[in-house]
Amino acid sequence: MSTHPTPTLILLDLPLSILCGINLLTFTTTTTFLGIKNLPTGFHFLFTSPSASLSLRNGFWFHIPPTPPSSSPPPAVFHKWSPETECLAPCPQPEGEAFVLANGGWKEVYEKHLTPYRQSGAASSDANDAAAATKQQDDKEGAWEVITSHITSSILTRFTKSDDWTISSASSGVQDRDEIPGLSREEVRDVIGEEKELGMLGIDLKRTWREGAVGRERTEGARDRSWLLQDLCERYGSREKTGDEVVIKSGGGREERWGNVILGQMEICFLMVLTLANYSCLEEWKRILALVLTCEKSVRDRWEFFARFLRLLKRQLERTDDVEGGLFDMSDDGGAFLKVLLKGFKRTLGQIAESKGEDDGIEDVKDEFEEVERWVKGQYRWELGDEFVRSGMLELEDGEMVMMETKELEGEDESGEYAPVIVDL
Repeated sequence: MSTHPTPTLILLDLPLSILCGINLLTFTTTTTFLGIKNLPTGFHFLFTSPSASLSLRNGFWFHIPPTPPSSSPPPAVFHKWSPETECLAPCPQPEGEAFVLANGGWKEVYEKHLTPYRQSGAASSDANDAAAATKQQDDKEGAWEVITSHITSSILTRFTKSDDWTISSASSGVQDRDEIPGLSREEVRDVIGEEKELGMLGIDLKRTWREGAVGRERTEGARDRSWLLQDLCERYGSREKTGDEVVIKSGGGREERWGNVILGQMEICFLMVLTLANYSCLEEWKRILALVLTCEKSVRDRWEFFARFLRLLKRQLERTDDVEGGLFDMSDDGGAFLKVLLKGFKRTLGQIAESKGEDDGIEDVKDEFEEVERWVKGQYRWELGDEFVRSGMLELEDGEMVMMETKELEGEDESGEYAPVIVDL
């Protein structure tokens, strides 16, 4: 065997017994492990950590292009471990080829030192564990490809601000950095080291209207964030009109439909929380949800985007339990922000349906939302409707009848002390 028969990832000088992960599967390295073979076409993420605990993790994205002509060898990606930085860095192909020859050549390395690509672990020992069985089946059917379907080369380059697409647990967007009183940025860098800056979308939920807007336009922009969503989608990437659809040219063999920059960013951020426990990516993920779920005009005009968004959100929520460290806390307190957003979006859909009547586009969005609603109700027992008994007569043990009223839902309903107030200036 003069070369490798399938797309391959070779990892040079990887230490023994460190945590290593490829996409949704993690494992501990062994003495014979030198890489991964049989990589499918698409984008992949590999990360490492000195230990399996929540220590600093470093990773990089890479892309496997479609199968080349039979006359060309399949792609091989080479990365080398750096003891100084304790992470993998791109390795020149000649050095990688020399490493393969030093370990017995391609035939020896391919057959004995490369593990086949897979995304599911061993079968669950509990035959009645339906959730585990469903998740394993989902993995086998290509869960990774499903939750990375909007990621492109251009989005990764902008997000990581580099051509090697590297990122770590400490990487952060500018708006998520903590300022330490009394210390300058240079002094903080000397103490905790250089943090790689991430290319966030710059979502400012406190300013969701165009520059120069005043009066009614500003008020509407604060209540309906469609302008900001439209602005972000048009700000990134080169665009050309194709009928009513905007096609954004991108890398990785994909063409983006309107809003893909938002969905791609949402996918990357979610996966960086899932694999690296990156706090800044969690904050960006929340900002994207808060932006999209508070739009109204865009739902009418871009219903296809919102249907795709809700479909992606459901797939991501199905994996929140996989996140270590409790970053995706969907309890009554931790998940309150999402519950409020979903309730508000449901009211928006109801208002749009009343004004537009029967509309296939809006019906598609409603169908996708109902899937999300059904899932959060079954998983978290969230009730997104407004049909609750807020007051009534309660009979005590001694037979006395007492009038009871609850105010717990005033915050979600924007009623009572949380109701909007008109102020005369």
